[in-house]
Amino acid sequence: MGWWGDMGGPKQKGITSYTISPFRQRAMKGVLTGYIFNGYARIISQAPYFFVPLALGYGTYVWANKTDHYNNSKAGHIAAGEHH
Repeated sequence: MGWWGDMGGPKQKGITSYTISPFRQRAMKGVLTGYIFNGYARIISQAPYFFVPLALGYGTYVWANKTDHYNNSKAGHIAAGEHH
């Protein structure tokens, strides 16, 4: 048994592999500039799927709080015909 992946079999023919030095690679090249344009477009395209449910949920929350405060107030008890 040889080095990693070398099982000692015959050499394969017709397989060419190319590599680039890790010192020549630029893994983070263009990340910020690419995000400024592509990320903005991606966020805008996903906005309806995020902001519409968020707005509906927030509106429901505000309505429920107002209704709860009114129902637990003196005016709400009088309007419902309940007396303490």
